[in-house]
Amino acid sequence: MAPSFSSSRFFNPLVLWVDVAFKTHEMLLSSGSVIQLRTERIARAGLSPNAEDLAEMQLMGHEKLAAASESGAAMANQLHSTQFALVNRAVKHWLGGAIALFSLSTSTTPTEFEAHGRALAGAATRSVATMTQLSSAGARIAQRGLKPIHAKATSNARRLAG
Repeated sequence: MAPSFSSSRFFNPLVLWVDVAFKTHEMLLSSGSVIQLRTERIARAGLSPNAEDLAEMQLMGHEKLAAASESGAAMANQLHSTQFALVNRAVKHWLGGAIALFSLSTSTTPTEFEAHGRALAGAATRSVATMTQLSSAGARIAQRGLKPIHAKATSNARRLAG
């Protein structure tokens, strides 16, 4: 039986991408706050920062490297586990659809036309389902990559704001 387009799995990518957008927005607001607070601290310290100021500046560099490293590893892991198989499946379904379309165009009898039409509809449905899964996988990759950076930015914003 062909999947229904009202099925929640066809709208899942939208929910995932909206989550990515909200997390990105929150991370950008937090990052702006952190940048402002740290810049003010550096300006106040001037040429003679105290030990606490130096520790904060060093922490700033370490955190960026750690978050970027964790983000890259998370995205690579998610990409490896889902994306390659889905792209392969999407290409397979696209080729199946092209074959079904060609078969439909070369139908010589109403029975062939009906059978090839059903095959084309099935191929199109499978392609849509696979592309939806591919979009969901892309959103999950973005979520995994954003998670460590978002976590660090929001925790720093809370910590530095006092």
